[in-house]
Amino acid sequence: MTSHEEISSYCPLCTSRCGAVASLEDGRFTELRPDPSHPTGQALCIKGKMAPELVYHPDRLTRPLKRTRPKGDPDPGWVPISWEEAFRIAAEKLNGIAARSGPEAVVFGTASPSTSATVDAQPWIKRLQHAFGSPNFCISMELCGWGRYLASHYSYGAGLPGDYMPDIEHAGVLLFWGYNPTVSRIAHATAAAAALKRGAKLIVVDPRNAGLARKADHWLRVRPGTDGALALGLAQVMISEDWYDAAFLRDWTDAPFLVRQDNGRLLRAGDLDPAGSKESRVAWDATAGRAVVYDPAARRYDSGSKDLSLFGDYAVEGPQGPIRCRPVFQRVADLCAAYPPSRIEELCGVPAAEVVATARTIRHSRPLAFHSWSGLEHQSNATQISLAIGLLYALTGDLDRRGGNTIFPKVPQNDVSGGELLAPAQRAKTLGLASRPLGPARWESVTSGEIYDAIESGSPYPVRGLVAFGANLLLAHADGIRGQAALAQLDFYLHADLFMTPTAQMADIVLPVTSAFETEGLKIGFDFSPEAQSLVQLRKALVPPRGEARSDCEIIFSLAQALGLGEHFWQGDREAAQNHQLAPSGLTLADLRDEPGGRRVALESRYRKFADSDTQGRLRGLGTPSGKVELYLESFLEQGHNPLPDYQEPLVSPRSRPDLTARFPFILTCAKDSLSCESQMRGLPGLRSRAPDPVVELHPTTAAEQGIAAGDWVRIETPVSAVRARAKLNDSLDPEVVCGQHGWWQACDEIGAPAYDALVPEGANCNLLIDHDAADPISGSAPLRAYLCAIARVDEGPRVAS
Repeated sequence: MTSHEEISSYCPLCTSRCGAVASLEDGRFTELRPDPSHPTGQALCIKGKMAPELVYHPDRLTRPLKRTRPKGDPDPGWVPISWEEAFRIAAEKLNGIAARSGPEAVVFGTASPSTSATVDAQPWIKRLQHAFGSPNFCISMELCGWGRYLASHYSYGAGLPGDYMPDIEHAGVLLFWGYNPTVSRIAHATAAAAALKRGAKLIVVDPRNAGLARKADHWLRVRPGTDGALALGLAQVMISEDWYDAAFLRDWTDAPFLVRQDNGRLLRAGDLDPAGSKESRVAWDATAGRAVVYDPAARRYDSGSKDLSLFGDYAVEGPQGPIRCRPVFQRVADLCAAYPPSRIEELCGVPAAEVVATARTIRHSRPLAFHSWSGLEHQSNATQISLAIGLLYALTGDLDRRGGNTIFPKVPQNDVSGGELLAPAQRAKTLGLASRPLGPARWESVTSGEIYDAIESGSPYPVRGLVAFGANLLLAHADGIRGQAALAQLDFYLHADLFMTPTAQMADIVLPVTSAFETEGLKIGFDFSPEAQSLVQLRKALVPPRGEARSDCEIIFSLAQALGLGEHFWQGDREAAQNHQLAPSGLTLADLRDEPGGRRVALESRYRKFADSDTQGRLRGLGTPSGKVELYLESFLEQGHNPLPDYQEPLVSPRSRPDLTARFPFILTCAKDSLSCESQMRGLPGLRSRAPDPVVELHPTTAAEQGIAAGDWVRIETPVSAVRARAKLNDSLDPEVVCGQHGWWQACDEIGAPAYDALVPEGANCNLLIDHDAADPISGSAPLRAYLCAIARVDEGPRVAS
C-alpha cells in the first residue's frame, strides 16, 4: 500500500521563505505547495514548486572530491575521498596558511542568503570566520545588500529598508524601487496585491514594465543608473510644494543643524566657546533669535524651543567674529533645486508631469512604505543612490510609523555569530578598509574585486586561502575571467556546494552539501510582518541526504573541530549550540520538533520606538552619532566625498563616456528572471523547459534597426568582452536600453539543453561584460545594471562547454 505524508514546512530557496506543505509518497518528496495558514504562505513561486527536481537531480554532488591535477589543467582529476581525509587536509592547509601569513590570509565566503538556502548556516559561517581569526567575509554585500542595509546606516543607524521593513498591510502608498517582488520575494508581491485591492497606491521605478509595474499608479521608466537624480527630483517637488513633514525634520533629523560656510563642517558648541563641547551641534532658534546647542549624549537642545530654523543664512558669533552658517535643510533644498522636473525628464527619461504627479501621490496617500533591491546596488553610484532615496524618505516623516517603514518586533535570541572572538587588531585588517573606509569593509564584508587584487598583487597582504559555501563568484560577480586567474593562484581553496559550478571547479577540495529539504533549518522570525516575526519554525528534513552529502551546518561544526576550534562550537554539538541560540526565546529544538508548523512567541508591535525615553528621561533616538536621521554626513566630507547625496552620472554611460557611444550606442542593464535563483537551478527540467536559452530584451524599433528578429542569436559587446543570447522583443524598454540575464552555465540533459562555457568571451555569462574599473568609489559595487554595449545579429549561439 502506498504511504502518503504531509509535512508543514517552508521554502528556504530565497528571501521570501514562503510557508509551504510538502508531500511525500512512499518516503519520496513529490510536491511542495503553498500553505495559506503560514504568514508567508499565500503563494509559492515556480522555483519552490520544482524543489523535488532539485533534491533528485542526477548531477548533485554526493561525495567529497579532491583535485589531483594542477589548476591550469582542463581536467581537475577529481577523485573521491572520505570526509575524514577532507577535513584533515583542509585543517592542515588552512592552519598552515594562518601560521605562515596570518589568519587574515584566508577569506570566508558564502552565497547571498537572500537568494539561497545558505541562510540556515549564515551565523555559523560567521562564527567560524571569527574563531579562525579572519576579518574577511565575502557575501556579495556590495551587490546584494549595500544599499538597503549598510549604506543607509550612515543616515538612519540601521538598514533602510533592510531593518526598517515596509509595513505593507497598513501602507497608503507602496514604492518599489529597483525591486520586482514578483520574481524575488513572492510574499511581498501577494501582500502588495492585497494592499492594492484595499485601495493603496503603487509606485514602481524600473526600466522595464515588469511584474507589479503593470498595476502601478505610477511606473517611472528611469534611465539605468540615474535613480539618484530621480530621488532628488521628487524631493525637489516635495520641498517646493511644502509637501514635507517639517515637525519630523526638526525633531528627528539633523535638518536644523547649522553648517559652516567656510569649511562645510557642522557648527559645534566648541566653535562658539573654547570650553564648549566638540560633539554638540548647533541650530538656530527663530523665536529667540539665537543659536541653541544640541547635546547628542543627552538627546536634547539646551532650549525648549520648537521653532528651529530649517532655512536661512545666519551669522553666529564666535571667538574670532561671526561664523556664517546655513541649516542642513537649506543645503538640502539648494541641492534639490538643481533637479526640477524638467531636468529629471532630460536626465532620467521620466516625464516632468509624472515626477510631479508621483510626488503628489507620495504626499497625499501617505504613509509611504518602500522597498528596494539590487537594481539600485549594481551601480557605479550605488551609495549616493541609496542616500538620495533615504533623503526623500525622511521628507515623508513616515519612519517607524504604522504603514511606513518600521522595525518589526523580534523574537529574542542569542547572537551566535561570534563577533567577540575576533580581536580588534584583526578586524582592522579587513580588505578594503584602507582604500574604501566607508564601504562594506567597515562591516567586515569584502568585495570580489578586493579579493582578486590581494591574491594577484599581495596588497595590502596576500590572500592565500578561501573557504566558500555555495558562492559562485565567477558567475554572480563581474570580471569572471580575471577571477578565474586569481582563484588559480590560491594555495588552498575549499568549496561546499550542491553542484560542480564553474567556481567550484577552481577548488582543491569540493564538499557535497545537502539541499535544504534534506536537513533541518531553524528560522527565528520571517522578516515580513509583525505576525510573521512572531513565528519560530524548525524546518524538518523531508528525506535522507543524497549519497554522503552533509548540511552546511554539519560541515561547519566538523571543520571547526578539525581546525582545533571546537571550544567555540560546543565541541561539535550542534543541538546544544542551537538551543543556546534559542534560549532567550524560551523555546528549544525539542519544542519545535513537536510542532513542524512552528511556535509563536508573543511580541508587542510598537511604533516610533526612537521616541521612547529611558528611566533617566533620555530619548532612545536612532543609531547615528546624533541619535537623529543624518542627511549631512561629515564622515563623507572627511573622506573627500560630498556630504549630501548629489547625483553622480554612471561612470560608463552615454553622458560620461561620449567617446564610446559611436561603437557602443546602447545602455546595457540586466534583470532577474522568475525561473532561477541567480546562477542556480537552470539544470532543472521543469524550469529550463520554460526558458531553454539565455535571452536579451530589446525594443522592437531597436531590433529592426539592427536587423534582429525575435529569437535570433545576438552578440552583446561591451568595452570589456562579448557574450551571446537570444533576442526577445520588449516594447516597454527605452529604445536605447537592452536588458540581459546573468547566471547561465548549467546543462539540463533531460531536455537536451546545453551547458555554456561561462569563462570565455562569446559564452553566455553576462557578467563577463563588466569589470571592476568603473566600480562605486565608496562601496566597490560593480555597474552590472548600467553600462554601454553594442548588439548585433549572429548565426551561432554561445559557446557550449566541453
